[in-house]
Amino acid sequence: MINNKLKSNDDGYSATLERLVGASIYIHIPFCKQACYYCDFHFSTSLKNKNELIEALIKEIELRKDELQDQNITTIYFGGGTPSLLSNAELELIITAVYKHYKVIENPEITLEANPDDLSKARIIQLSKSPINRLSIGVQSFFEADLKLMNRAHNANEAKACLEEAVKYFDNISVDLIYGIPGATNAQWIENIETALSYNIPHISCYALTVEPKTALETFIKKGLIKNVDDDLAQEQFHILIEKLETAGFVHYELSNFGKPNFFSKNNSAYWQGKHYIGMGPSAHSFNGKERGWNVRNNSKYIKSIQNNVLPIELETLSQTDRYNEYVMTGLRTIWGVSLLKIENDFGKMYKTYLLQQSQKHINQQLLYIEGDKLLVTKKGKFLSDGIASDLFKLNLS
Repeated sequence: MINNKLKSNDDGYSATLERLVGASIYIHIPFCKQACYYCDFHFSTSLKNKNELIEALIKEIELRKDELQDQNITTIYFGGGTPSLLSNAELELIITAVYKHYKVIENPEITLEANPDDLSKARIIQLSKSPINRLSIGVQSFFEADLKLMNRAHNANEAKACLEEAVKYFDNISVDLIYGIPGATNAQWIENIETALSYNIPHISCYALTVEPKTALETFIKKGLIKNVDDDLAQEQFHILIEKLETAGFVHYELSNFGKPNFFSKNNSAYWQGKHYIGMGPSAHSFNGKERGWNVRNNSKYIKSIQNNVLPIELETLSQTDRYNEYVMTGLRTIWGVSLLKIENDFGKMYKTYLLQQSQKHINQQLLYIEGDKLLVTKKGKFLSDGIASDLFKLNLS
């Protein structure tokens, strides 16, 4: 019989991350050279108000300095958009502001999302001398046809060239790849994986191409200019991905993330483990354990509000049921699973009973299993984990 079970926390991954992961700061840089056809994140292709926005970011960092005063900052993450469009001097101004107003641990994980076309040899060397110690490189594919279909700003040669240089100066590198691309065969997907592995990268994040509403990709598919995504093909490629990366020594520690031991993303792990984080910049999200907040999704409105000393944030207080549902969703995506003891302690016996009842059919179908205190997803169920989680959600409770 095939063993569909995933390795959970037997190797001490959970305990290690618990020690390493504290509060986090996420900084959204809402600028891109051009719009990728599949992207629905907030960004602008105009850089005319970049200086004003950086000033506003630095001011927001100061305005929110009391929110995490009792916690140590263990990760700083520049996301976007395309943060690598900022100069080293601009990035260091922002990092300096964080250090000035928050308690940052010694040697925090500081990640910069970067596109290959921004990572010349000279830029990589500059970054290696900065406080940034982790690169997350948006390769997506090593095939020109895929990159053109997605309207990426870089080409395949730039992707390979930047990785050749990056590994000389950074130990901690993550590469993003996308699977389920229309027209991309399983053989091409295997070549993408093997190409990434050839650079000895310690972390790989992989996402299924998703057709988001109001994106150019959705429009092109509706007009018949691009084939629609094939969910069955995406699922095949997801399982190929797991087999190839686990054979190469990676741990599949979250639905979309694979890391060598000691190279899990501390920033993302903080999100999945319910740690507190502040999101700075337009559209950025925050979480303090009880409330979720999100900044206005408009650069000009964001800048104007911050200039007036008003945080452009909308807050939502999470109910007990909201927090339960969120914990189930994030827990099932990871190797740490959902703790039945935590469910009972934090939410009560009724929630635990409900969770076990709802889980039973998925256990019978070999999509879920219980190991010790943990409810976990099998390999067979991993691709379906978000749908399984939604079936375990509790509704209409205060």
